[in-house]
Amino acid sequence: MTAIPDPGRRNRRRAVLAALAGALALGVASTGCQEGPPQDPSERTLRIAVVPKGTNMTFWRTIHAGAVKAQRDLAERGIAVEILWKGPLREDDREQQIQVVEGFTSQKVDGILLAPLDAKALVRPVEEAKRLGIPTVIFDSGLNSEDLVSFVATDNFKGGEMAADEMGRLLDGRGEVLLLRYQEGSASTTAREEGFLAQLGKAWPDVSVVSSDQHAGPTRDTAKRAAENLLNRFGTDLDGVFVVNETSTRGMLLALQDTQLAGKIRFLGFDGTPAYADAVRAGEMDGFVIQDPFGMAALAVETMVDHLQGKPVPPRVDTGVLVVNAENLDTDEAQRLLHPPLDVYLTSGE
Repeated sequence: MTAIPDPGRRNRRRAVLAALAGALALGVASTGCQEGPPQDPSERTLRIAVVPKGTNMTFWRTIHAGAVKAQRDLAERGIAVEILWKGPLREDDREQQIQVVEGFTSQKVDGILLAPLDAKALVRPVEEAKRLGIPTVIFDSGLNSEDLVSFVATDNFKGGEMAADEMGRLLDGRGEVLLLRYQEGSASTTAREEGFLAQLGKAWPDVSVVSSDQHAGPTRDTAKRAAENLLNRFGTDLDGVFVVNETSTRGMLLALQDTQLAGKIRFLGFDGTPAYADAVRAGEMDGFVIQDPFGMAALAVETMVDHLQGKPVPPRVDTGVLVVNAENLDTDEAQRLLHPPLDVYLTSGE
């Protein structure tokens, strides 16, 4: 026998469901679960991601320490910041750096500080972060995009010009030199290379460049192999060498030492470590152009915090550069840049 639906029962059921829906709505309102206005950045911890080009060089450890210093300084002013540090191991792994930026974007950090491995390849993830409301400060190396808050870096073209003038002085205005480049796509080192070549051509016309189209690659070992090939080709007639970052400087120094040419060819590097200072004292290097990565990172963090708090920030922040040689190696300024207080801000495992 087929049951006949009871209209009264249906009506009672609808009444119960309506009452439950009303109770749930009241519960949500009373517990504050509804979406409210965004919290003031000055009243919460700001999560700032720092993405370097790599993680296995003294330069990047110094960047990390500078970011931590800024975090502590801001805490003393009552501004809570959490630094999230992550980058690719190798400085040629563009895809991994892209994935790191995308990962921080998906975590909805408050801001990203990025040293792009490639001026073009990192444009898309930075633009996507901006679309999702996450601003980016670029530091160390440029990006071909307008979707950034500020660019905090060395004037790398000027650094290359300064190296050219130092080389011209060392050679008394005459000789044959080679430039060992870093790797394609790196805006910072490209600017150094272009500054060096432009200034030689303008101010030192009797210094000829016998090679400027070879790249050191991302590691000390790739740089050493490239340097050995160039020294085997040009070594007997070569008067000077300029290389443009920490790993290529180290690789060239090793190659010069192995070929017994250290101290016989004028040699300028870029980026500074205590090992390079020792090489200058030993007469195996003539000098190096040094940046201020510790100060650069601190300024980048402070620039991002100012932006997040609604303060105006400059589109470009120049963090300075210095040529270090035997004459000024022991000055306070050179020693400050050579010996940033890493142990104060980083643990041994960082």
